[in-house]
Amino acid sequence: MKKTLLTTALVAIAGGGVALWMLSAPTSLEAGALGALEAPDVARGEQVFWAGGCASCHARPGADGDARLELAGGVELKSDFGTFVAPNISPHPEDGIGRWSDMDFANAMLHGVSPAGEHYYPAFPYPSYARMTAQDVSDLFAFLKMLPEVEGDAGEHKLSFPFTMRRGIGLWKLAFMHEAPVLALGSDASEAEKRGQYLVEGAGHCGECHTPRNFAGGQLYDQWLAGAVSAEGEGVVPNVTSGDGGIDSWSAGDIAYYLESGFTPEFDSVGGAMVSVQKNMARLSREDREAIAAYLKAVPARPNGYPSSR
Repeated sequence: MKKTLLTTALVAIAGGGVALWMLSAPTSLEAGALGALEAPDVARGEQVFWAGGCASCHARPGADGDARLELAGGVELKSDFGTFVAPNISPHPEDGIGRWSDMDFANAMLHGVSPAGEHYYPAFPYPSYARMTAQDVSDLFAFLKMLPEVEGDAGEHKLSFPFTMRRGIGLWKLAFMHEAPVLALGSDASEAEKRGQYLVEGAGHCGECHTPRNFAGGQLYDQWLAGAVSAEGEGVVPNVTSGDGGIDSWSAGDIAYYLESGFTPEFDSVGGAMVSVQKNMARLSREDREAIAAYLKAVPARPNGYPSSR
């Protein structure tokens, strides 16, 4: 009897292990998924580049001006799980992504999967990029190919066990990565609000910093954009809803002007990590900045998503 129970338990454990292994497998785009796209548009790709904040992580630390287009990587992103190092994504054939195919790039952006078929860590904000269109991803890749080739490897992530095991990220994706919009806009939503939703929830990945997370690093969507403790553990990322402590007193025009100029309605100036983000937003069209503002004003008010003592 005991032998039978032990055998049954071992079979169950083995079966569960196989199931977890299969569930955690990286998934990629189907062959031909990019076949119906228009020819890539470099000019549109540049706008996606700035909306996506690529330079904020992948330019050299402290880079400014034209140097922000030299995507050597090296920015360190500290977290409770370790320190992630942004890689070289310049078109260098050995140290960057110069040998990637269109499908390689699309899989990285939309599925968080490397050309080698491994999961990327979600410090790369592909959970947000998964809401982008394949056309925007294609246009972005065309623009990246036009940038300078930069030699040099940015270095390895600084992680400890068990976070060195990438396979488990597949289960994380099942739990926390969703392509559907975060908010269900009303049927009367304006075109500006819809465009703003796409930019904020997708390419702009605003929720990656402005939304609190659970113990596993998943975003708490019921507190969408309510602000959060900084990932590095010092200070907070502000509430950008119209809730208490948020931007209720800001008009849509105030928000759009802040994104363009870096100045708040109180004549304060942008600071911290938002400095780089604002530089990106300033490169967008006026219409896109206004769309972001329209969407943020449509987001339901939330109380601050971080402790008031912070």
